[in-house]
Amino acid sequence: MMKTQKVWFITGASRGFGLEVTKAALAAGDRVIATVRRQPEHLTATLNNPPDLYVVQMDVTQEDQVQAAVKQGIADFGRIDVLLNNAGFGMVTAIEEATDAEVRKQYDTNVFGLLNVTRAVLPYLRQQRSGRIINISSLFGYDVVPGWGLYGSTKFAVEGLSQGLAVELAPLGIHVTAVAPGLFTTDFLSTESYVATKTIIDDYQTTVGRMRNGADALHGNQPGDPKKLAQVILQVANAEHPPLHLPVGKDAVAMYQNNAAKVAQEIEDWLPVSASTDHDDRIAA
Repeated sequence: MMKTQKVWFITGASRGFGLEVTKAALAAGDRVIATVRRQPEHLTATLNNPPDLYVVQMDVTQEDQVQAAVKQGIADFGRIDVLLNNAGFGMVTAIEEATDAEVRKQYDTNVFGLLNVTRAVLPYLRQQRSGRIINISSLFGYDVVPGWGLYGSTKFAVEGLSQGLAVELAPLGIHVTAVAPGLFTTDFLSTESYVATKTIIDDYQTTVGRMRNGADALHGNQPGDPKKLAQVILQVANAEHPPLHLPVGKDAVAMYQNNAAKVAQEIEDWLPVSASTDHDDRIAA
């Protein structure tokens, strides 16, 4: 059976996972609507202007730009089969250190931006009664390490939104997967992809300070190969029964397993307290 050519809509396609998936999808014979925040001509040139690539400038936080980009992509390629919500950035900070403006900027991109794009694409997927939404989460969407709690909270939101979308869209033939990568050798830990907050509180130096000092040292030494992750995402896009939650990388799998075990043990330890709150006349005999 011949593989059906898919049309992808990929956010944050200029580098990192977005760029690798764009390359992999094109190599597989698919078509890609790739969105970038600036210099769309740079991505077109980098990929040698293939006919199956349509690059559009778009900021996920600007809903009018998002709606326009989706309409342009549909006008050019006729449909969208796979939405890859990849755009996002990290923030290394103690939660107390982050200002309201810094927190809102983090959520505007990682959560509200994802929602902007999803809302813009879903009418077309619903009309088709088919499609895939793949949301890039993180191993920090399973558990938290000091310094990445705020960023992780946006990925906890992505996990929850994916789960909600999945149950709402399943009857319409649309599959949803939250892909939670571990640490990969992308630009994520470069100073262009994550930010540190302006405020630093000395009391957090022994915990968050290690992360602030260690991110640059870790950059380039992460265990994961982004080209392999791109192939995993293509596999998910083509699977008949894709998973809802998919940790990718041994570190992401371990993060999920360790947190699940901790939560299960806590619930077990406190079960008598947790189960003690029913009205006395409604307790089963």
